[in-house]
Amino acid sequence: MSRLIVLDTETTGLSAENGDRIIELGCVELFNRKLTGNDLHIYFNPERESHEDALKVHGLTTDFLRDKPKFATLAQDVIDYLRDAELIIHNAAFDVGFLNREFELAGLPPLHSFVAEVTDTLALAKAVYPGKRNSLDALCDRFGVDRSNRTFHGAKLDAQLLADVYINLTRGQDALLIDIGTAEPEFGTLVSVDLRSFQLPVLSATDYELAAHEELLLQLDKSSNGKTLFRQVASAGMA
Repeated sequence: MSRLIVLDTETTGLSAENGDRIIELGCVELFNRKLTGNDLHIYFNPERESHEDALKVHGLTTDFLRDKPKFATLAQDVIDYLRDAELIIHNAAFDVGFLNREFELAGLPPLHSFVAEVTDTLALAKAVYPGKRNSLDALCDRFGVDRSNRTFHGAKLDAQLLADVYINLTRGQDALLIDIGTAEPEFGTLVSVDLRSFQLPVLSATDYELAAHEELLLQLDKSSNGKTLFRQVASAGMA
């Protein structure tokens, strides 16, 4: 399994091209889809004020950031931490753009040159829930992820929330029998499971459920002028 890093940033504003800078970086590491505790959390002195609207979002004042390190002084440490990982980022283009700008200012190569891949959870969510609200807050609500202690946006906290959202969003990738056994197989190892050992209960419909089903079919018959596909198939099977 690949090493995953769930990443989020807070910035002084919305435009790296116009001089906005990263003020906070939060990363949470997953291996085999489990938290490892090998996380990264850094505040940076951006050497500029945050825009008023941005300050309302993250709450990180200039006074608080004044004695924090500049990004360039820790840029190589950030690269070493992220190297060869798959990055999980919500609205990835935003964070990647800021990170690439910071690396450029530090005289270092762009993100794609040292990470394995970048996965955008916003794009994933839009594919799974088209037409729905797919902000991080909306996804937390959809999956029951607790965000009650989130007064301000914070890179580390948001990365932790996103890690939980990502696991829920990609749960279909897990094996159907994921909880069988305690030891995890080596990558690439085929595990044989004898399904004959499982006794699956057969649940018959109750009289109430059968009556409700019949009522629904009658409504469909009425609205479709007797062209309900279910009844047509059933009649053909009995012929």
